[in-house]
Amino acid sequence: MAKGRILFVSQEIMPFSEESAMATLGRYLPAKIQEMGRDIRVFMPKFANISERRHQLHEVIRLSGMNLIVNNCDHQLLIKVGSIPTARMQVYFIDNDEYFVGHNAPTEADGTLDDRSDERLLFFGRGTLEAVRKLAWQPHLINFMGWSSAMIPFYLRRINKENSFFSGTKLVITLMDDGFKGHIGGDLERKMKTDNATAKDLRLYGDTTYLGLMKAAITYSQGVVIGSPNANPELVAFAKENKRNVLDFIDDREEFFARINKFYDTITGRIEN
Repeated sequence: MAKGRILFVSQEIMPFSEESAMATLGRYLPAKIQEMGRDIRVFMPKFANISERRHQLHEVIRLSGMNLIVNNCDHQLLIKVGSIPTARMQVYFIDNDEYFVGHNAPTEADGTLDDRSDERLLFFGRGTLEAVRKLAWQPHLINFMGWSSAMIPFYLRRINKENSFFSGTKLVITLMDDGFKGHIGGDLERKMKTDNATAKDLRLYGDTTYLGLMKAAITYSQGVVIGSPNANPELVAFAKENKRNVLDFIDDREEFFARINKFYDTITGRIEN
């Protein structure tokens, strides 16, 4: 059976998030891929409404404590972990007292964003990859979903310029029915410049609408999974027009997951024994 190390990064995962198409996929896809024999790790943001007591979360001391520079300021990265016993699956949470306290979801209730959404986006993207690197667990492939994870491709490229840890790691973005109104708050371009963004990075991420962010993430990815029948049709068309490897959505969950598992091998081009 094909093996491999798959990192899942999701904006929502049941039971830590309310039920939605993304939260359901974030819960069941990694578990099924693990059942198929792959080694997995799962990460998501630690939003304020995720009860540490109810879900028995605890801080991973050996991963926490490093400082990440965002907007030329140090911000402490906190890593917490919880389990989904019925799935024999652990979920790691990216947390920070400034960025996640008081924020129960990626957007405000009306679908808009607060003025620190750009820094939260940067912190989550880089924090996830830095935590994985500190785990000393090199993924063959990263499957990320939700616009909160849209900076994963940028930071993968940035880290690889300094360190070869993620050398060879492939990217698959899963398109769901998420989104937000307007633009990312703050000044994303200026803050990316302080993180050594290239001219190409700044050009691709220059449009800070939902469509702009996701198109940039698609451009830097090797594969695209259409994870919902309600995924934005403009993004689906963009992926196909730009000749990305695209796996279309089907309703049969078991068959869909089996196809995704094979799709990973298509993207990585390797079989691990």
